[in-house]
Amino acid sequence: MVTRSAPAPTLAFVESPVQLLNVLEWAHAQGAGRLLGVVPRQPAHGGGGNGSGPVASAAAGLRIVVLPPTDPMSRGQLRRMAGLARDEGHEVQWQEARGGRFAPVKALAALAREVRAAERVVIGDPFSRYVQLLLTLVRAEELVVVDDGTATMEFVAQTARGERLVRWHRVGGGGLPGRLRELAYAPVSATARRRFTPGAGGRRRVEVFSSMPVTAHSGMTVRLNDFAWTRARFGPPRLTKGTDLVGTSLVETGVVDPDRYLEAVRALTLQHGATRYFAHRRESPEKLRLLSEATGLEIVRPDLPLELIARRGPVGRTIVSFPSTVVHTLPYALIGTGVTVAVCDVDPSWLTASASERARGFLAGVTDTARDVHRLPAQTASAAG
Repeated sequence: MVTRSAPAPTLAFVESPVQLLNVLEWAHAQGAGRLLGVVPRQPAHGGGGNGSGPVASAAAGLRIVVLPPTDPMSRGQLRRMAGLARDEGHEVQWQEARGGRFAPVKALAALAREVRAAERVVIGDPFSRYVQLLLTLVRAEELVVVDDGTATMEFVAQTARGERLVRWHRVGGGGLPGRLRELAYAPVSATARRRFTPGAGGRRRVEVFSSMPVTAHSGMTVRLNDFAWTRARFGPPRLTKGTDLVGTSLVETGVVDPDRYLEAVRALTLQHGATRYFAHRRESPEKLRLLSEATGLEIVRPDLPLELIARRGPVGRTIVSFPSTVVHTLPYALIGTGVTVAVCDVDPSWLTASASERARGFLAGVTDTARDVHRLPAQTASAAG
């Protein structure tokens, strides 16, 4: 364990493996060794890292606080990513903030001093209620938002319109208790929105570091994340002759009907000769079992974000995905490898009755704005319906 003698000037909060990957990409783009005072350590055997070694100077630069979710797959990927971060010379603090009634309060108390002292704060999920609660303590004049997937597109759009921050797939509900919770939380949400608004005269700076197709507004700065760290650290991959499918959590979030999704995956498997299915970390074991039985696909549960798995290889010459983050990130991560990334639209008939009104337009926008990907013929989507 690393002993901290003083708060770090740059403090990053992550809640998912993808967020942590993008913090590493941001640090690389900053020139971590030169600008953050970080001394990279030689990678430990197995790529894990154990927190020992010449990393003391990282305390003066970038400290990454991991606020892990409760599901085992996400936690496992986060631990692997934390090892990679330590190998790069960054200090990583694992802070439980869930799993008990008092866990959030204890975590907030443990982090309060560092949050107030930080000169720059990097976050991965501006929609997270816990992160928004932390933002009420932030005094830093610089705030950086790194990608948490396609949600970044909605975040930039909502802040441009001055709207309340709400995830694109979320629908109203919860009855009176839910409305009362929303009312009680409103001051915290309002404070978070103000933090994401750059101040006059550059007194408060907001940067978005993203692979998504977003446009700066109201003094906000957008910098491209082209996965330079991933490309420098891993690969190039060995290519197989087959096609790989990428799973999505659209069923788990209540957007897409499970039966429609199963039929869509079966149609894509037959049409493209797919052999492997890379599961999203939130996909349920029961759903994956049904997919395997219905399609014969080999189900792969990655131990790292897909961008790293694909870059390390082996990977198919064609990767097929539904509208999701990877149709924007994989083309960057796989530049020059010869891999084709293809996207299959979500047919409107696949949406559930409870899907939010903006789900259809948002998913179409994810596909329409993807660069360097192959759009599958419309009949591919309709044939699965």
